[in-house]
Amino acid sequence: MCGDVTNWDEEAYRESILREREIQTRTVFRTVWAPSFNPNPECVVVASSDGSIASYSISSCVSKHPIGFCSARAQRLLPAEPEGFLEGHDGPAYDVKFYGNGEDSLLLSCGDDGKIKGWRWKEFTESEVPITFQGNHMKPVLDLINPQDKGPWGALSPIPENNAIAVDPQGGSIFSAAGDSYAYCWDVEKGEIKMVFKGHTDYLHCILSRASSSQIITGSEDGTARIWDCKSGKCIKVIDPLKDKKLKGLISCVSCIALDASESWLACGSGQSLSVWNLTASECISSISNGASIQDVVFDNNQILAVGADPVLNRFDMNGMILSQIQCAPQSAFSVSLHPSGVTAIGGYGGLVDVISQFGSHLCTFRSHCV
Repeated sequence: MCGDVTNWDEEAYRESILREREIQTRTVFRTVWAPSFNPNPECVVVASSDGSIASYSISSCVSKHPIGFCSARAQRLLPAEPEGFLEGHDGPAYDVKFYGNGEDSLLLSCGDDGKIKGWRWKEFTESEVPITFQGNHMKPVLDLINPQDKGPWGALSPIPENNAIAVDPQGGSIFSAAGDSYAYCWDVEKGEIKMVFKGHTDYLHCILSRASSSQIITGSEDGTARIWDCKSGKCIKVIDPLKDKKLKGLISCVSCIALDASESWLACGSGQSLSVWNLTASECISSISNGASIQDVVFDNNQILAVGADPVLNRFDMNGMILSQIQCAPQSAFSVSLHPSGVTAIGGYGGLVDVISQFGSHLCTFRSHCV
């Protein structure tokens, strides 16, 4: 039987297909829990490949999405309604962090456009602009952009992207991991670069602030992690997680790093390997081989959570023993963030965010909002 094509709209059909493809291929690069005095998780903020920054109410998502998990169902989820929404960057937004706590905190983001932007969190949460009109309704109070190198005859290089940021509110600093192989220290009050950390030979993937020692730690495409002194700007330690494997030609980048609460232990994700380092002794205590590339890690007391290029949340002990593996919605996960209550938020391919309780059950799964 043939259908009636009298009112067929080819252009509308084409746009719907492209829109669906855009939704399915969007990626959440970072999830972070919003500051709150409530011991239970209230709000998660996500940075996405379309340049957007959006916040979601966990209670709202739990009430609108049935508890439980099904991989096939997750791929068919419609975008969830955010509490707040910003068109943050021209190009992908790679990271989002909070600077400070409480009502005076800033919501920071960085992206492929080489910018770091900051908005007042209180103003963001209290906005009365309808969500359909949000995006450019708030002007950032902080708008920083990476410098460009001068080449022959004064030609300027492209603006290097910012792949990650770290914060030191006590020192009034924001640190960025840039695509020109440098790490930058920015003065928040002045909006100026205070220091440039040079030493890596390829672009940076990740960065952490080790405030207790006035240091930062960076991970790079060159396969090393480096510890830097923030007072002198000099590299004081080079960590080479895959040194022995490099001799065999198996070179891989340091894609993610994490510090424990004491800032004495470091986890490094390099390809399909996860290594754990005692920073006090400058010694690797364990090396874990994973079935897929590791793309983000976080400490949970004396255990390590890791996600990567497979739909699994891995939990390891410090010696590399696998304690649990929980299936998660994104087929490839780029971010895992841990709330003090033990709840985790995992973001990744398809614009999917999976919220998992401290007991391993799926509280809710939703697709992030589209621009």
